Amino acid sequence: MRALKVFSGLALACSVAACANSGANYQPVIDGPVGANYQQDLAECQALAASGATVDGKTASSAAIGAGVGAASSVLWNGNSSELGEAAAVGALAGITSSAIEKNAQRESIVKNCVRGRGHNVVG
Repeated sequence: MRALKVFSGLALACSVAACANSGANYQPVIDGPVGANYQQDLAECQALAASGATVDGKTASSAAIGAGVGAASSVLWNGNSSELGEAAAVGALAGITSSAIEKNAQRESIVKNCVRGRGHNVVG
């Protein structure tokens, strides 16, 4: 059972690492023809999103909150603290994953709004 927990944690950590900046590579759906400068505008907007301008340090706080929730849940459900460290680690990974997903959504939004602001008809 311990090996399964370790493997699950590693798989989750690898997934988070793999998509850590995927929101910045987002390509919005454009309605109608794209102008000659669309590719340059898109590249500049993706670079803006990748710059981390909106990254606000929430990853560390999300990990800490997740660790606390995981540890508390372990004590409440199991009635003891024998697996407290493992529960905290799982909670921390869940918090980090949640934060990464939120950041990717923010980066996609930056790309959409930036491209829209440059005069392209973004629909999604």
